[in-house]
Amino acid sequence: MNKAIITIQCPDQKGIVVTVSDFLYNYQGNILEVDQHVDEEIGMFFMRAAWELDSFALDKESIGSVFKEEVADRFGMSFDLYFNTQKPRMAIFVSKLSHCLFDILSRYYSGQFDVEIPLVISNHLELKKVVTAFRIPFYHLPMDKTNKAAVEQQQIELLKKHNVDFIVLARYMQILSGDFIQSFPNQIINIHHSFLPAFVGAKPYHAAYERGVKIIGATAHYVTEELDAGPIIEQEIARVRHHNSVSDLVQIGQDVEKVVLSKAIKYHLERKVLAYRNKTVIFY
Repeated sequence: MNKAIITIQCPDQKGIVVTVSDFLYNYQGNILEVDQHVDEEIGMFFMRAAWELDSFALDKESIGSVFKEEVADRFGMSFDLYFNTQKPRMAIFVSKLSHCLFDILSRYYSGQFDVEIPLVISNHLELKKVVTAFRIPFYHLPMDKTNKAAVEQQQIELLKKHNVDFIVLARYMQILSGDFIQSFPNQIINIHHSFLPAFVGAKPYHAAYERGVKIIGATAHYVTEELDAGPIIEQEIARVRHHNSVSDLVQIGQDVEKVVLSKAIKYHLERKVLAYRNKTVIFY
């Protein structure tokens, strides 16, 4: 089925839902999904609608301009328009840890992610065989304090060359610069465990074990210049028992990270995430 998806943000006011619905009806659109939310505290309206294109009276190239003229300008809307015939192109950044990468690639291979992966970038070589086994180009770009700016420029050039739409940091153990982040606003997804900031350093699971933690969690979020503080897309926790060892904690934590990151990617691919003021509206 050919379908279009539109996501909308604007100040809350009367008549938005009926006007958008009338627009789709008047051009013979068969509505498949509609979700909306009002943030009463800030007075903002959010909406996501999907409809069939086969019977739609406007061609793809005209929908955006006609919607802007007939609907968006009237309500002061910002909106994004997507088509399911255009697969998003996702780049993956990794370092040495493999659990998130394996999970993403297996879901991609099995068809759970409707996405193209044109490249994987890493600052280490350990995972090259994994990536090339899936016939995905692997780029090794070592990075340290002396060459960070130059390497990030190489990365940006590669991303542009491959027409990448968004990036997933699958346990990429480097802090991105502000310039890099600004090149992909709300288009970089990161995953991290829940031990920050309580248990910092190279061995957070050992520190958590010594403290006797009872839960382990993970957070997937869009990357902003404030470290690990961007708009949250998905979170989850798992229970820890008193008999769990440090290695058990590591396994539990990695399992949670995989699930949380995969959900965040799925929501992003399905255009169900609207970011605003460092928060998100998720239309599950």
